[in-house]
Amino acid sequence: MLHWFPLLLISVIVYNLLVFGGGAIAGSDAAAMLESSVSFTMFSGDVWTFSLGDLIVLISLCLLFFETVKATRTTASGLLNHGASMLVFVVAIVEFLVVPGFSTTTFFFIMVMTFFDVVAGFTISIVAARRDLGLGGGLIGG
Repeated sequence: MLHWFPLLLISVIVYNLLVFGGGAIAGSDAAAMLESSVSFTMFSGDVWTFSLGDLIVLISLCLLFFETVKATRTTASGLLNHGASMLVFVVAIVEFLVVPGFSTTTFFFIMVMTFFDVVAGFTISIVAARRDLGLGGGLIGG
């Protein structure tokens, strides 16, 4: 349906909503909101703390997995997805470097995942295209 849509854009949008709208919702800045957490006592006796920032990173990792799977397609919508993923990465790196509230470890990990999406998407697509050409009887070196 929307094979061209870069899924990691969802993470970037959610983080943007936290930074730009979080103060209105929670009455605090994004960093304080990301640190809000819940704790679980494990059988070992250790206490595991899971924060909102951790949840966003976990969801982003899941989205990165689906983006990697989508990268195996060699269709026109796949190429649009790679271009859109590149735009998401550029927006993320600019926000990380320039916009107040985005210089957090959580957003850094999201930004790195958008970079991995771009690199993995192009790499996997090239390898898949070479394989498709090789199976089609073309002469591919390597």
